[in-house]
Amino acid sequence: YQGLAGRSTLEVLQLYSAHGQQQKLQGSSVVTQLCGTIKKKLKQDLKSLRTFALELSKDFHRQSKTYLYQVLTAVRGIQLQNEAMQMFQIKSLDLEQSLQEVTERYEKEKQKRRALHNSLVELRGNIRVHCRIRPLLPFDTDAGHSKSEDRQRNFSEKVAYAADDETVLVKCSRPGHASINKTFQFERVYNTLESQDIVFVDVAPLLTSLLDGYNVCIMAYGQTGSGKTYTMLGPQLEENFAYSIEDESELGIIPRATQEVFRLLSEKPPGSYWVEVSVVEVYNNEIFDLLAKDSYGKVFSVKRDVVTTREGKSDVPLLTHETVENASEFLNLVNKGLQLRVRHPTLVHAHSSRSHLVVTLTITTVNSGDNFGTSWEEELLGQKNKDVSCTFPQKMRESRSSSSSRASSPTQLEATEKLKQVKTRLQLVDLAGSECVGMSGVTGTALRETSYINRSLSALADVLGAIAEQRPHVPYRNSKLTHLLQDSLGGDAKLLVMLCISPDQKYLTESMQTLGFGTRARQVQRGQVKKKNFPVLSKAK
Repeated sequence: YQGLAGRSTLEVLQLYSAHGQQQKLQGSSVVTQLCGTIKKKLKQDLKSLRTFALELSKDFHRQSKTYLYQVLTAVRGIQLQNEAMQMFQIKSLDLEQSLQEVTERYEKEKQKRRALHNSLVELRGNIRVHCRIRPLLPFDTDAGHSKSEDRQRNFSEKVAYAADDETVLVKCSRPGHASINKTFQFERVYNTLESQDIVFVDVAPLLTSLLDGYNVCIMAYGQTGSGKTYTMLGPQLEENFAYSIEDESELGIIPRATQEVFRLLSEKPPGSYWVEVSVVEVYNNEIFDLLAKDSYGKVFSVKRDVVTTREGKSDVPLLTHETVENASEFLNLVNKGLQLRVRHPTLVHAHSSRSHLVVTLTITTVNSGDNFGTSWEEELLGQKNKDVSCTFPQKMRESRSSSSSRASSPTQLEATEKLKQVKTRLQLVDLAGSECVGMSGVTGTALRETSYINRSLSALADVLGAIAEQRPHVPYRNSKLTHLLQDSLGGDAKLLVMLCISPDQKYLTESMQTLGFGTRARQVQRGQVKKKNFPVLSKAK
């Protein structure tokens, strides 16, 4: 500004203008340089970016090829697996079909073999033997015996198993000795899970034989607490020892057999039959009638005796036979008898039966002329004399005391002579259980009961042994039990023995004894059981 002093305005403006142009030139040069620098930098960055993009693209293509190859490989593997799975499914279906065919053939062959075996049993008169293994129960591990905990655990092990439906496998072991497996073969073996329904399915065919004219006896054998009474009767009520009928699935052989018998009888003509029942117990080698009544009609136990008739059959004189018309009446009478049955608690079983129970159902079928099953009323309707008419079975009951009045009429005599009776008998036996005194802990009266029980079961084994060996003398009279069951044991009835065993280690000795008894019973050949095809005529006096 000092240089401008004294200069004219024009000069000043020119100087300013020149200075401004100079600054513009300088600014333009700086911008040009800056733009060049930026452009150069952008070119370098663009080149670097292009190079990176090319490398990224190459890497992407390389990785995509790798991944695509892996995906294709995986897809191929899945396809191969699917093909293999399809082939496996086809083979599996073929194997299942083959297995089903083999199983069906096996079942058919098994049924044929069983049918042939049953035919052989029929011809030989062999005793059918089934075996039922009960499950472990709470009292098996109760502290009823003074053992250490380790020993108690060992004594609560299962040693008896159902290998199949015909084989029992028992693991026998002693301290310091190697375990030995023993097998026992029977007609049928039931495992711990099989129900009362399944057990009865194999018993039911015998009831058809009963109505075909054969006597039948079903007997439960085993140690105390092995499930005999449950198998034969079902669960029992605590307060009166009668069995409960509320749950039909839990009913035993006796109530089921009764229902089946009356169902089969319902197919016969009305009035062509009548059914009677008797209930006895063998207690301390004495026979007691459990359906006898006092002067007031109250049921009480009366001592009876067993005799041998002229025909060589066993009979109990004065034994009470109650006529029943349906299963309910039958079961009601059995329940009354059960309330009189002797029981005593032991360390093994709180409700141990101290007597052998024998329930007998007798069916009397009336045959008139040559027509089996024709009723008395139908026969009388065919007679010319319409005055001879009487309801059945009252007519048959009256025939015992008033037959002389009927004989006065020729028509009545002819009808009576043509009338035939066929009696068949179903005996259902719940044997008292064998006992080891040291294990049951009984004393006094119960000890005496145990002695009689074991002796009667030994007598039963002796009888079967004598029959098996075909000895000339069979010791039926060594025990009231065998004397009472003489007809059934000796071959006059189809006999089924239901063995009941516990799977527990601590009952191994008793289970082996039971299985041994069943094995010997299977070997008994009594000859073919006779059918009741020779009916007794009802003769008039």
